[in-house]
Amino acid sequence: MSEPVILVEKSGAIATVTLNRPNAMNALSRDLRLAIAETFEALEADADIRVAILTGAGKAFCAGLDLKELGSDAGAVGGGGVNATVGDKDPVTSIGRFSGPVIGAINGVAITGGFELALACDVLICSENARFADTHARVGILPGWGLSQKLSRAIGIYRAKELSLTGNFLSAQQAEDWGLINRVVTAEELLPVARKLAEDMLSVVPECLPAYKKLINDGFAESFGEGLKTERKVSNAANKAVTPDAIAERRAGIQSRGKEQTA
Repeated sequence: MSEPVILVEKSGAIATVTLNRPNAMNALSRDLRLAIAETFEALEADADIRVAILTGAGKAFCAGLDLKELGSDAGAVGGGGVNATVGDKDPVTSIGRFSGPVIGAINGVAITGGFELALACDVLICSENARFADTHARVGILPGWGLSQKLSRAIGIYRAKELSLTGNFLSAQQAEDWGLINRVVTAEELLPVARKLAEDMLSVVPECLPAYKKLINDGFAESFGEGLKTERKVSNAANKAVTPDAIAERRAGIQSRGKEQTA
């Protein structure tokens, strides 16, 4: 019996999703793309899961589309395959539909489609073994899961053009220096750090977690002026439900946390 192409481990409100094609560097075969989409659809439908961690088995996070599979199917790129999954069963779109935070635990290379998977996450924690590359132009295709737009917004248009128009690799340290990722940790620390971050997120007021993520994402997709209008509209509606007693009750916890984190 063959191994499943994706593994899901649930612990409390946290789901750890592991791409499980280590012998193929977790390349995105048709089966794996579908499994990612269906997994995140299932997690969104599970009221008990509020944060997800996405990582890869073995030495790679994800080497991108399975070029061996694509090369053996004349219709895999243009007429079917990749483009046909855009929308309902596109893995990046399905990750984006998960209302809770998605923490990318990038354990190794994230190349092309794998880079796009990483950019679909809300927070990126990398091991020192992580590297990023956009090799679309070297393969002879153009991105369709958002990389051409997200990368320039994350690191600036000039740096994005350098990466995408050369296909050169970006180290974990350089990615941190450029502001692409949150931090670099050792390989041994990667999942523990990701889980601790997930636990920190779960400690906020529950309804604020998905609402704040949506507010950030919605505003980021707009101009700055429109984003400010969106914030004002959403916060005015949401904050009416917050009572002075609730704020007073939470104040002590915030003060205590502040002391712990500065000790």
